[in-house]
Amino acid sequence: MMWLLDSLLAGWILSLMSGPLGSFIVWRRMAYFGDTLAHSALLGITLGFVFEVQLNLAIVLCAVFVALILASLQRQHFIPSDTLLGLMAHTTLAAGLVTLSLVDNVRIDLNAYLFGDLLAVTREDLITLAIGAVLVLAALSRMWKGLLAASVSEELAQVEGYQVAKLRLLFMVLLAVVIAGAMKLVGVLLITALLIIPAAAARPLSQGPKQMAALATIISMLAVAMGLGLSYYFDTPAGPSIVLTSAFFFLVSQSGYRLIKS
Repeated sequence: MMWLLDSLLAGWILSLMSGPLGSFIVWRRMAYFGDTLAHSALLGITLGFVFEVQLNLAIVLCAVFVALILASLQRQHFIPSDTLLGLMAHTTLAAGLVTLSLVDNVRIDLNAYLFGDLLAVTREDLITLAIGAVLVLAALSRMWKGLLAASVSEELAQVEGYQVAKLRLLFMVLLAVVIAGAMKLVGVLLITALLIIPAAAARPLSQGPKQMAALATIISMLAVAMGLGLSYYFDTPAGPSIVLTSAFFFLVSQSGYRLIKS
């Protein structure tokens, strides 16, 4: 049962990061941006194998590079943001798959990276994830007021003296780090769901930004525990089970909110 406890701890550490970050994604309407970074992670894995670079480092570097490109292109206003994000998401995913097919001496279990395997977490993964969580949360706490102001209005945030472009870029980097850490656990296709769904579930039940971030973290942790329980007892994939449990909490929160309002 020790392996199940390790998986639970890994999921909870991830929840500590995904709760606050997911709240900002919801506030800033950046769901598709998170999806784009998640897709670029597959290209990072492929390049990591090709150039024999540590995979988590390769994923972070690739995701940060894509984030820099997106930040640069969004400032040009030549292409609408949703079109640009769709283009980058599918281009990076396709580039990763094509590059992988061209390398003969590399064999990758794509299912492991697309859907993750939280039950296969190791102590080394736990330590790496914990260090990453401390760094991400420390950075996010320093950026909190500025990011919150920019989420309400970037123009007003600039007037108040916040460096909006720098904050946006740093937030993208934090997302890239979390995606790299979460990829092995829940997979490329489920990372964005884990970031967004608990935050969306917490939104109607919250009365302020900090309360929403805290509640999103709690919902995410409950979803991890329940999802792992379902996976253990019914032999279902851990990542999708966690996401479905998160969706259940979202439906409950929406239903409860509508009942209260009516």
